Amino acid sequence: MTLLSEMNQRALDLGVPLSVHLDLTYRCNERCVHCYLDHDDHGEMTTAEVADLLVQLADAGVFFLSLSGGEVFMRRDLFEIIEKARRLLFNVKVKTNGVMISKEEAARLRQLGVEQIQISVYSHRPEVHDAITKLPGSLARTIRAIRFLKSEGLKVSVSNVVMRANFVDQSGVMMLARELGAEYMLDPTITPKLDGDRSILALRIPGNDLKQIFHNPELVGNVEEFCAAPPPPGEDVSEGFPCSAGHTACYISPYGDVFPCVQFPLPSGNVRRQRFLDIWRDSPQLKEVRSIRAKDLPTCSTCAHVGTCTRCPGLAYMEGNMRGPSTADCEKSFLRTGIESANMLARAHAAAAGPLIQIQLPTPPSYLGPRCESSSSQLPGA
Repeated sequence: MTLLSEMNQRALDLGVPLSVHLDLTYRCNERCVHCYLDHDDHGEMTTAEVADLLVQLADAGVFFLSLSGGEVFMRRDLFEIIEKARRLLFNVKVKTNGVMISKEEAARLRQLGVEQIQISVYSHRPEVHDAITKLPGSLARTIRAIRFLKSEGLKVSVSNVVMRANFVDQSGVMMLARELGAEYMLDPTITPKLDGDRSILALRIPGNDLKQIFHNPELVGNVEEFCAAPPPPGEDVSEGFPCSAGHTACYISPYGDVFPCVQFPLPSGNVRRQRFLDIWRDSPQLKEVRSIRAKDLPTCSTCAHVGTCTRCPGLAYMEGNMRGPSTADCEKSFLRTGIESANMLARAHAAAAGPLIQIQLPTPPSYLGPRCESSSSQLPGA
């Protein structure tokens, strides 16, 4: 057992929120085509409110702190916040597009002891990357920022959300990351907008392209092992939790709203009205999330993939039921192994029997934030 897995297990046993993803703003200097955020400011937490929240998180046992947005550097008090977080001994990770990072900012991040900087890069070609971000010159500025950060000895990871517009550039981005001395992560997940608009899902890459990713040894390592048929699930799988959301991790928006995860828009409390630890311990919504075991999932518990699927309960929630399947993750399991999921078989049977009943999906706040940063859909590149 690695130290990290041991920490996670210990936190799970004790009910400690080991990791928190905190978005400081939804404002951004880019307008990425796949982003589903409302970039207006609806009343972000003040510097004092964030500072008080950090103390509360430390008291609750949080160790890993991810600061993001929007574009986190849109906050003029960012370094003040990071300095406060480091004084409280958080392991700090910053997610950014890098456009606003010069040599001075890179040096300050090193001085503060930031553990890692994650930067989004969508293509090695400016015409493709800049078309996705809708900010001319953004790729050049982002690459320049990565060079500044690496020159300061900082750990940098390049995150590439793959969609139809940039799929053919995936290997080019991976080579660029290697050239820059950065880690590489690929994520094929496109999240629907939270106001009910699902048109953004048209950006997802087709199944054949996703299958190609799953069979690329540079991305997944041993293809035969990665794409092998799932083993029969044991009792440990049936009694297991769907993911860490609400168990050892949670998400807090710029407005103080608490959710099980950045990709699980179930409102669970607000730190402007309650202490964080009270929300963590007593929120009915978080208690419900924690009560769910794999055996409690009506469809997924009967699926051959139940022990190996990347099923996201947040995506399932946005489809109408946190205990239901996530169709996107069902597709991933099928394209990875060639074995249809229980959900796919049920849908095929229902389609043959007659038209499906339309379900009204829940509509979370339109300003609610970005993708799950710990998504198991992310694939680390070699």
